[in-house]
Amino acid sequence: MNTWVTAEGGGGTGIEIGHHTTWEWNGMTFNTDTMLSTVIAGGVVIVLGLMLRRSASSEVPGKLQLAWEALVTWVNGQVESTLGKLHPFVIPLAASLFIFIFVANLLEVIPTNHKAPPPTADVNLAYPLALLVIVSATVYGIRERGVGNYLKGFTEPYAIMTPINVIEEFAKPISLSLRLFGNIFAGGVMLSIIGLLPYWLTPVPTVPWKLFGIFIGAIQALIFALLTILYFGMAASGHGGDEDHGSEDDTADDDAEQETEGELQPA
Repeated sequence: MNTWVTAEGGGGTGIEIGHHTTWEWNGMTFNTDTMLSTVIAGGVVIVLGLMLRRSASSEVPGKLQLAWEALVTWVNGQVESTLGKLHPFVIPLAASLFIFIFVANLLEVIPTNHKAPPPTADVNLAYPLALLVIVSATVYGIRERGVGNYLKGFTEPYAIMTPINVIEEFAKPISLSLRLFGNIFAGGVMLSIIGLLPYWLTPVPTVPWKLFGIFIGAIQALIFALLTILYFGMAASGHGGDEDHGSEDDTADDDAEQETEGELQPA
């Protein structure tokens, strides 16, 4: 059900919240405006990727390549220091999601007369993005640990926690998608409400709010990317992942101590 926000006076203008341009086919409804803006955001990511590939060089890297390599290297270092070593595809996947979502969020501050609204303000995109991450992380965890060990992780740290762990697993895609959708959708509503102000007063709140919208869009894209990496790390290590890392660290410390003692012994 759509909601109307109405400003009285001056002809009684109004804006409709949650309205989409739709196309009916074979009993199914498609939000064509969301589809259009999704294609635009995806096209920007593809173009950036092609530009990066074209200018990639091991001898004289371009600015775009240097920026991408610096970003991936920094994220890799942060991830390995906290979650351990993950599969090489995880960081590029998270970085690609970050760029796609950030570009999609930027459509909120670009005036398109509602022809290409931010697709992340539609749950029909937010839900598939979250499902993509959760399903991929689940498959990755099963391949890394095996089906038995992965299912055993739901009983950790205690068997009585199994129902809570199962509910948490189903809640991940819902919370991941609704967090993104809610923030971007609310920003669009605020811009629409500001648009109801008199024309001579509109630029005063619009400019700072759009700047704030860009900041929120970047933050939400970053949160989505970081949670993607976190979910992959959790899937690979399970609830006992920290203990495994700790035992590896203890073994390394013991080996270092033995080497030091061997060096100190007289010949």
